[in-house]
Amino acid sequence: MAATTATKWHKRVDSADWAAVTAEINAFGGALLPQLITNSEAAKLRGLYADDSLFRATIDMARYRFGEGQYRYFDRPYPQPIDELKHALYPRLLPIARDWWAKLRRTAPWPDDLDEWLDMCHAAGQTKSTAILLKYGAGDWNALHRDLYGELVFPLQVVINLSEPGVDHTGGEFLLVEQRPRAQSRGTATLLPHGHGFVFTTRERPVESARGWSAAPVRHGVSAVRSGERFTLGLVFHDAA
Repeated sequence: MAATTATKWHKRVDSADWAAVTAEINAFGGALLPQLITNSEAAKLRGLYADDSLFRATIDMARYRFGEGQYRYFDRPYPQPIDELKHALYPRLLPIARDWWAKLRRTAPWPDDLDEWLDMCHAAGQTKSTAILLKYGAGDWNALHRDLYGELVFPLQVVINLSEPGVDHTGGEFLLVEQRPRAQSRGTATLLPHGHGFVFTTRERPVESARGWSAAPVRHGVSAVRSGERFTLGLVFHDAA
């Protein structure tokens, strides 16, 4: 049964045109992925938000001046399909991460296996779970930020929209703002389709210039939800201190 489930999630992840995804994220710092969560699976995940036993922490964004709205960090063990999706996505994201670090003349610390990487995080004191369920109502938004959590960071992460744009909510575009070397910042806005993933840079990405490759800092956020309710699942590939 476990093997069948794992195959299902790998098939969904593998259905992406990863050459095109790689080109897109290299150019813009983010790229749309295919539908990773079905409508019924998204409804089940949205329904988990009210179950306090599943979460280790709840963050009120207004209290910390992060924006407006609320999100919750899942506790372990994760409900399906969080762990399955992370294990399916990691080997697809790893070559991009390693290529970026090679361009920036850095040594890539990430092993082939996600569990081995998380063991490295835990050995460094980063033991807290980082999968996030976010809930936005009308008027809510998320300020530009980066999900770092400690010294060990995986440079890519994935967000999945669990709501249907135009039906469950309006507004709530996913935002990326890149601080370009010796230039004005560049922003992109993406309305994520229902159940689709979006992979984006966690902290920075390499950009090429006449002087070679340099690191351009990138922050992400969410524009104001105009109406309705928007739920998203955030998959971060490092744990928190």
